[in-house]
Amino acid sequence: MSAKISAHTLLHSTVSETTRVGLSKKDIQLSFLEYLYYGIGRIPEVATPSDLYTALALTVRDRVFRRFVRTTGAIAEQDVRAVAYLSAEYLPGPHLANNLYNLGITEQTKEALRELEIDLEGLLEQEEEPGLGSGGLGRLASCYMDSLATLAIPAIAYGIRYEFGIFDQSIQNGWQVEITDKWLRFGNPWEVVRPEIAYEVKFGGRTEQITDEDGRFEVRWHPESVVKGTAYDTPVLGYQGSSMILRLWKAEASESFDFSAFNLGNYYQAVEAKMASENIGKVLYPNDQALSGKSLRLKQQLFFVSCSLQDMIRLHLLQGRSLDRFHDKFAIQLNDTHPSIAVAELMRILVDQHRMDWDTSWYITRNTFSYTNHTLLPEALERWPISLFQTILPRHLEIIYEINHRFLQQVREHYTTDDSLISRLSLIDESGERYIRMSHLATVGSHKVNGVSALHSELLQKHVLRDFAELWPDRFCNVTNGITPRRFLGLSNPLLAGLITQHIGETWVTQLDELIKLKDWAEDKPFQQRWKEVKLSNKQALARFIDEHTGVRVNPNSLFDVQAKRIHEYKRQHLKVLHILSLYLQLKKGMLPELPAYTFIFAGKAAPGYFMAKLIIKLIHAVADLVNHDPDVHDLLKVVFLPDFNVKNAQHLYPAADLSEQISLAGMEASGTGNMKFALNGALTVGTLDGANVEIRKQVGEDNFFLFGMNAEQVQSMKASAYQPHPIYENNERLKEVLDFLLSKKLTQGDSQLFKPLYDHLLWQDSFMVLADFQSYLECQEQIGKLWLRPEEWTRKAILNVAHMGKFSSDRAIQEYCQLIWKVSPIEVK
Repeated sequence: MSAKISAHTLLHSTVSETTRVGLSKKDIQLSFLEYLYYGIGRIPEVATPSDLYTALALTVRDRVFRRFVRTTGAIAEQDVRAVAYLSAEYLPGPHLANNLYNLGITEQTKEALRELEIDLEGLLEQEEEPGLGSGGLGRLASCYMDSLATLAIPAIAYGIRYEFGIFDQSIQNGWQVEITDKWLRFGNPWEVVRPEIAYEVKFGGRTEQITDEDGRFEVRWHPESVVKGTAYDTPVLGYQGSSMILRLWKAEASESFDFSAFNLGNYYQAVEAKMASENIGKVLYPNDQALSGKSLRLKQQLFFVSCSLQDMIRLHLLQGRSLDRFHDKFAIQLNDTHPSIAVAELMRILVDQHRMDWDTSWYITRNTFSYTNHTLLPEALERWPISLFQTILPRHLEIIYEINHRFLQQVREHYTTDDSLISRLSLIDESGERYIRMSHLATVGSHKVNGVSALHSELLQKHVLRDFAELWPDRFCNVTNGITPRRFLGLSNPLLAGLITQHIGETWVTQLDELIKLKDWAEDKPFQQRWKEVKLSNKQALARFIDEHTGVRVNPNSLFDVQAKRIHEYKRQHLKVLHILSLYLQLKKGMLPELPAYTFIFAGKAAPGYFMAKLIIKLIHAVADLVNHDPDVHDLLKVVFLPDFNVKNAQHLYPAADLSEQISLAGMEASGTGNMKFALNGALTVGTLDGANVEIRKQVGEDNFFLFGMNAEQVQSMKASAYQPHPIYENNERLKEVLDFLLSKKLTQGDSQLFKPLYDHLLWQDSFMVLADFQSYLECQEQIGKLWLRPEEWTRKAILNVAHMGKFSSDRAIQEYCQLIWKVSPIEVK
């Protein structure tokens, strides 16, 4: 023991003075050159940009790992409960700039490289964004990692090391084209492989019920295939403090080469198992329209939760703890339904492998898990056909049947004998083809269920999980989403961050409530002028970016109206397009003399198999071609679609936006975080009372939020009364004109049938009530245009928006999770 202590003391008494982890300009410079020479084998004269980036990334990684080692030591010494975050998606964004910011060494690094005649900004552009997520779910998970690390919450995040991301988006003739996201093609200097941390995961086969020599009943699973998951660790650094780890599992064959098959001349069979196993981690969200895609997605989910649970149990037992106290040491958060199979998998491990009795195992399981629901859309609540599930996970199906049997028996004994209610509560949907309801499994197997905005949590309890909420009202709670102010203000908008810090100090970086002090400056004319200068500078930078990536030249003095999010009908990008077309048609008739100059900016990806979303992207480009080349409106309207929306590109958008479009149909969006990012950067919001818009409006004040459209109750009422869009079309001249224009050959370049599917759907179905909210949206936009022509008032409102965004920090959200759900406390990291 004394030797270990002296070694530990020696390490921490000397390491801070070594070049390898020093934070001075000279230390960084020497460490960078050491990696370039001896880690990569290059000299600056012949090094490629990728070589230089890798050397710098490794230089910074050493400094990040120093903090991770200190954090790990503190966790071990203090023996505290830890959070395990299970998520199928993460969108951390580029690591290098974020780590430089959190270490506080951006300027030192810039100067160290400048002396070597190397441009830091150029190296930052070399970094590939990790392809581990597709949208808000993954970005939220990464914001939470940032806050967990910053707040020194003992935590580990688990996921899949996808070889290929969702896809890179290219636009060809106005259509989205998916290109393979080869984010790992140059390697990943931020990760460390842990080949000794690997676990086997079983699939298929059959189960066998036996009685052992002690007369104990047990089930043995004889799988058809076994896949190995190997750990890859990426350190996640908090702001000037502690750290945590993102542990991703790479799928590999348990035996990658069949030597006997090779010797017999069957060369394909010799590597067949390797290829089949690696397919599990090949791509994020394989298209699940076909049975093979569904099968792969289910395998992905079991693969990563099984590896993660086995890893947690290993860590638990390694420290000499008893497994029956597992729930005291780990709080496992299920981030949406994707990891909900973990409920059955933990039961399998406890009952089958560790031979615990059912009741003890269920007590541990239910007190370990908590579940975050992220959607109100029925199609997003995962369901698996029994036939598919039985083929891939036969033992888990038996366990789910047993969980369901015991649960429904409890319901009958203590709550109700109403067969219709029991049928709705069942984990198995038997209304047609039999399905497993994964949201039900997650709810039954968790001690807490939370929504992600006040409205979402209310609707979740009133509609989606109403029966469970009535059964267990204390199990449900709300934790409104949040975003990290470090990346989405401090890093991505340094000009505004600097202005804020200059006037209210820098504590806002970790205490976002401090932004409220900006209220005192909202009326200050010099401050307003400096605010406008910062915004204009950001808009000029975005204008250059737009020109470089699309060839469209925009006016930085115009109103930058931005809608950047996944392309989906419920998010209603087509409502925005109808507004633009209406403005265009009115301008052509000379009917809008006081209209401000607009630049309308769209960004977002459509799911590869989602035809209507892809058609909306095509429509945006058709309108852009029409408007941008019409000399009659050239100075007043511009339309831009920025391709390949991701964290890296988004950091150009948020600081430059004047107006944030959050126009989903009320009751559809669980929360949204783009609305928070835009508002934090000084954009005013136009939106419905949907998701976190409700809370943003409450915080910033009704006068500083542009509200339109129906609320969630009005939407439900209209749906209940058999909503008919066609009469709205007939009775609104501007709407009729713009909808009919969708079939105009002037818009479609001669193909009047191009947008007919969208036209017909809006006219006769209009699932997301675009027509019902159209007039209200137009009237709201008219008020927006008038306010833009009063720049001092617009700026004052923008300042007040930022001042009231303190609630929407991911730090606040994580603190609420710790208090309401996880019962976890921060550690002290020296």
